[in-house]
Amino acid sequence: MDSMELEREKGITIQSAATYAHWKDNAINIIDTPGHVDFTIEVERALRVLDSVILVLCAVGGVKSQTITVDRQMKRCNVPRICFVKKMDRLVEGVIDLVNMKADYHEGPKGETIITKDVPDALKEAAAAKRQELIEHIADVDDEIGELFLNEEAPTNEQLTAAIRRAAINLKFCPVFMGSAYHNKGVQPMLDGVITYLPAPHQVPNAALDAKNDEAKVTLSSSSSDPLVSLAFKLEESRFGQLTYLRLYQGTLRKGEWIVNVRTGKKVKVPRLVRMHSNEMEDVDSVGSGEICALFGIDCASGDTFTDGNSALTMTSMFVPSPVISLSIEPKGKESANFSKALNRFTREDPTFKVHIDNDSKQTIISGMGELHLEIYVERMKREYNTECITGKPQVAYRETITSRAEFNYTHKKQSGGGGQYGKVMGYIEPLTEETEDGKTVEFANETVGMNIPSNFIPAIEKGFNDAVEKGALVGSGVTGVRFVLQDGAAHAVDSSELSFRLAALYAFREAFLKAGPQILEPIMDVNVTAPVEYQGSAIGLLNKRKGTINDSEVRDEYVEVNAEVPLNEMFGFSTDLRSISQGKGEFSMEYKRHAPVQAFVQTQMMEEYKKAQAAKNK
Repeated sequence: MDSMELEREKGITIQSAATYAHWKDNAINIIDTPGHVDFTIEVERALRVLDSVILVLCAVGGVKSQTITVDRQMKRCNVPRICFVKKMDRLVEGVIDLVNMKADYHEGPKGETIITKDVPDALKEAAAAKRQELIEHIADVDDEIGELFLNEEAPTNEQLTAAIRRAAINLKFCPVFMGSAYHNKGVQPMLDGVITYLPAPHQVPNAALDAKNDEAKVTLSSSSSDPLVSLAFKLEESRFGQLTYLRLYQGTLRKGEWIVNVRTGKKVKVPRLVRMHSNEMEDVDSVGSGEICALFGIDCASGDTFTDGNSALTMTSMFVPSPVISLSIEPKGKESANFSKALNRFTREDPTFKVHIDNDSKQTIISGMGELHLEIYVERMKREYNTECITGKPQVAYRETITSRAEFNYTHKKQSGGGGQYGKVMGYIEPLTEETEDGKTVEFANETVGMNIPSNFIPAIEKGFNDAVEKGALVGSGVTGVRFVLQDGAAHAVDSSELSFRLAALYAFREAFLKAGPQILEPIMDVNVTAPVEYQGSAIGLLNKRKGTINDSEVRDEYVEVNAEVPLNEMFGFSTDLRSISQGKGEFSMEYKRHAPVQAFVQTQMMEEYKKAQAAKNK
């Protein structure tokens, strides 16, 4: 499924790829996603539109720290799953089915011929013990099997199969299959397991929001005969233009039909409808509910809902994690149109890849989920757009906040012939301990009484506050965790204007901010390190050296897993150091956890460096 040259070179999946298969009269839509945490958005949007998941594990390499991260994502999205342990051909000749108590042997050059026999005598006792263990685990999560177990009655194969299905769909149990993907051993029983234990699209409850009825929840029928409701979950640039991946939750989509983008209200025609097989396409005339397809020539954004125009139903948006690392980037040599063209394409395709121009340095800054994430995009610019780039030291997304309440009483007055400027604001700022209902980390509150400040100037004061929190006074980072309370003020009949009060709020906040115990916050990462147990001391020492706080350390099958919290600023180059101390066997994954105050001496040092940089710029 890895069609990109860069994917084959590095041996990892970078972009998710969709395909379509038939198995025993069942149609299966499949999305192959990356496992690396840097490409987490590919997993997120796949989980958003898929009804179930196969978690692939390696019998040789074991469970990696990144596998645990993906497993955590699946639990958060409430997606039923089964596990498939691959590379088992080095250890086994066949597979024993513990539900039906039969042994499956795979013959033929591609393992396509399955020979089902009785369980070998030498393994009957061990298989019976494992089946009993399976029944005990199912009894813990299923009432019907639990009752049989307490009555010391053995469940039939049909009862056990039905119970495993119920438990899997309710996320209480995860069936495990094993075999060899390369030699097709155990793959067929796993596909049977997908059909037997995981839900079909019409068995998964899906809800949409009715935009015409105060976003009330509406349960979708999943029927192909009902009005169309579909979600654009992924965009991709191809040689034919923008390719939009759609998941149909209800209704049927036909080539040549008109569909409506609920967000924009725009009506568009479906010029071409395809079913994807990795990077190859199969033209189709229609697709039904529960299927995944792709369209050409549709201008939309990731997360848009399309209907047939008969309803205003919209699907809920998918979770998009915030970027944790930034790099300055510029083209090597003369800038070409390809530089901006590439960045525009990548930001449309990947919601976790952000681009902005720094107001102070005028540098182009790219942000993403990790070093590998940004490295891949820089390499793709070189290969796909013939644009070699120079990158600067990653910039960490620091934040600024306050620790105490501070009053403000500020008058903005300016007179220079003609109309002047006048605006007075009074109130206080205080720490905001929790996010607001709409997820914001700063809040503006108007507690004025009377008309000392005319009501038409209140929005301007709020704008001034919003301007101020974009750039803090300590090191120029965004301000978070602050509540701005406006209590009183004064206006001039002639000289007051929106600009006057906007500037008054801006300067009042800056003045009060420095009196409110300001602090610099840095992103803290949740880091999971996996290395052979003989390198445990070295791995923990490396984390300690980088100001890490060790939370947990566990030895599992000759490997040690260490969980720690480490400042992001200390994690640059960690991958290289970990490989060097573990002979290339160590791996790690990290994800953003929270922002925390930097040490006092670090804050002083950062403020001095910022002042010097500003002074040099103003010369």
